[in-house]
Amino acid sequence: MKVVVCVKQVPDTKGGVKFKPDGTLDRAAMLAIMNPDDKSALEAALKLKDEFGAEVTVLTMGLPKAEAVLREAFAMGADKGILVTDRVLGGADTWATSQTIAGALRNLEYDLILTGRQAIDGDTAQVGPQISQHLGIPLISYCEDMQVDPEAKTVTVKRQYDDGYHIVRAKLPALVTCLSELNTPRYMTPGGIFDAFQKEVTVWGRNDLKDVLDENIGKVGSPTLIAKASDKVAKGKGVQVKPESPEEAADYILNVLDEKHVI
Repeated sequence: MKVVVCVKQVPDTKGGVKFKPDGTLDRAAMLAIMNPDDKSALEAALKLKDEFGAEVTVLTMGLPKAEAVLREAFAMGADKGILVTDRVLGGADTWATSQTIAGALRNLEYDLILTGRQAIDGDTAQVGPQISQHLGIPLISYCEDMQVDPEAKTVTVKRQYDDGYHIVRAKLPALVTCLSELNTPRYMTPGGIFDAFQKEVTVWGRNDLKDVLDENIGKVGSPTLIAKASDKVAKGKGVQVKPESPEEAADYILNVLDEKHVI
């Protein structure tokens, strides 16, 4: 069984966010970490390796320094790491990013592709679904629990929903986007850290992407235009109510919780 995990190196927001004059993130000037949802996807893949002996390949697109998240994945137990990096890929929005990653994935054999639900630097939750569309494979998003049957070649997912959950099954190959609630990622081991720096990272550029047009990559291939960029988002007022009594307030809260299927 072959599992590919798509991960992203994202800014560590605790260290502050910096922007270029054109409104895009200045990634080279910021501390970076592996995207939390992607790390949960990696842990899910490593559990499949523990249970079924799956081969786990981790793929990332980014600056050359994004190799660090592949080394971290190696230290956690991943088998192979691929870095897709090229100047012409810079400034990509979700459309261009998904086109690029799909182009890289077309070079690989896979039974299951795992991604995080969304990245903390964009919060769009678009790249995973777009990749599945480009590759023409089934998608299950918002995974909070997952079971894989290698013999039947199926994946069964408990999919988080607004007022509950769905149980969805798909034939492999398929793509699943994972929530951070799916699991608790394992720590790197001292031996794993040592071994991680002995492993070779495969580096691909523009010419290694399969069936991808130039007009669909990088900033040129990004239809999204940034109107404004800010590192602070003002919070809305939310819903304001003025109950006339404690009893009325309690009834209101209970009704909301009941509508949300919390109780």
